Amino acid sequence: MQSIEVKYPDGNAKLFPAGVKIADVTAGFGSVAMPLAAVFLNNELRSLDDVIITNCSLEPVQIDSREGAASYRQSLCFLAANAARKLFPERRLTVGQTIGYGFYFYFEEGSASPADVAALKAKMLELVQENIPISLQWWSYGDAVAYFEKHRQVDTLLLLELINEPRIALNECDEFRDLYNSPLVPSTGVLKTFDLMAYDKGFLLRYPQKETPFELQPFRDDPLLYRITDEARRHSRNLGVKSIGDLNRLNQPKKIKEYIQLCETLMNKRVAEIADRVAAKAATLKVVLIAGPSSSGKTTTSKKLSIQLRVLGFNPLVIGLDDYFIDRVHTPLDEKGEPDFECLEALDVAFLNEQLLLLFAGEEVELPTYDFKVGARKPSGRRIRLQERDILIMEGIHGLNDRLTPRIPAEQKMRIYVSALTQINMDGHNRISTTDNRLLRRMVRDNQFRGHSAQQTIKMWPSVNRGERLHIFPFQDMADVALNSALDYELGVLKIYAEPILRSIKPTEKEYSEARRLLNFLAYFAPIPTQFVPDDSIVREFIGESSFKY
Repeated sequence: MQSIEVKYPDGNAKLFPAGVKIADVTAGFGSVAMPLAAVFLNNELRSLDDVIITNCSLEPVQIDSREGAASYRQSLCFLAANAARKLFPERRLTVGQTIGYGFYFYFEEGSASPADVAALKAKMLELVQENIPISLQWWSYGDAVAYFEKHRQVDTLLLLELINEPRIALNECDEFRDLYNSPLVPSTGVLKTFDLMAYDKGFLLRYPQKETPFELQPFRDDPLLYRITDEARRHSRNLGVKSIGDLNRLNQPKKIKEYIQLCETLMNKRVAEIADRVAAKAATLKVVLIAGPSSSGKTTTSKKLSIQLRVLGFNPLVIGLDDYFIDRVHTPLDEKGEPDFECLEALDVAFLNEQLLLLFAGEEVELPTYDFKVGARKPSGRRIRLQERDILIMEGIHGLNDRLTPRIPAEQKMRIYVSALTQINMDGHNRISTTDNRLLRRMVRDNQFRGHSAQQTIKMWPSVNRGERLHIFPFQDMADVALNSALDYELGVLKIYAEPILRSIKPTEKEYSEARRLLNFLAYFAPIPTQFVPDDSIVREFIGESSFKY
């Protein structure tokens, strides 16, 4: 029998027969601090129930790592779907958006009662107590289709319409099966930390933060974000698209062009409604502050809002917060000793507020400009004075934080939060991460306009997420208005640009695991021709050929 060599992080190597199960070789890791969720095998994230057929390097993935936490959360969704099938076989459980470190679930057939939620939690705890293995199985295409037909998983069947592989990977636990999208934890006994709480017409499946995998943090509600995501979900359903499979079925020239037009018209309507709210406060409002996480489409939103305000007879003036950076030599350092350009202290808040107050008092000011090559602020030569119908628009990550504009009265500012809150699912049990949507936007834009490789974007993405967690998400409930910038069709367009650059990342590179995960995800989408994307679309901010100047 052929032997394969497995190399461990400590430099040791051992020989095993080819085809050995990964779970049977993890003893080579020695003592680990946290339960294992999966492993990196030659930089690819793999299930402990998978097998090894070639020489490889192996690294543990624990539940307190970024990938391990994602596996834990996905495994909880699998556990909830399993319990729901056992308790309510005639009802279809569907996963929705994230709220306060929890997934919102609801039944398609109607509201979940308190008794339903209590019973579901009890069944999930029972499955955890039994510590049942979660296995990786390979079924023939025909058998997989027959299984999902039997259990009325229509969205999953639609996903498989675009797949022509002879074998389909499934996750299995106690006779419950679901489509394999990423590794799950090895058994239900790992999933000890969770809670279910009634929320609106469904419930929240609450999960722990990565840093504290054995405890749940106090719940923090976000009714504004829930409202706009719930509204987006209802709009998507009204248009007949609630999953990737629904979108793929529309992907014929005439149908997809019309659907894109509907999505874009709805987006413009939302921006127009925000402009109406700005106009309603025109007697006191002086500045609109737009904030949101990376690649949420803030820049295009500010440009669209400017157009809508002009339609209403206002003259919007856009000021860039980046021009108020302090000189680079004075930039605070982060915990790694590197300049922290994303912290509030990297901006000259005092100077910004001084200029705003002068403008609001009718004075003329000269705006600054920041020279990023030399790392210093200098005069721009652009002088402005606010006239009667002028409104300032400022875009930047700290726009929701009152510490950015402490000297500006609340009635003189409106705060808008923008984020791409994707509301179509892969299928009923597997959601599309809003973070993945933004990562693909950023990756395509960085490659198109900044010459960055997909590997570079993936490498820096955790740092971007850290900045969002520190400087944006804690303040999102301070927003007066929120805009969901996701367009349900956009991932079919981004796929065309993202797939080739993701394939350039090879198995010898650390970023390969994330590249493979994204490629596997994008494989479910039929490509959508870019020719149908309007030139003023938010999508054009990332793929190019926009009518706006950036």
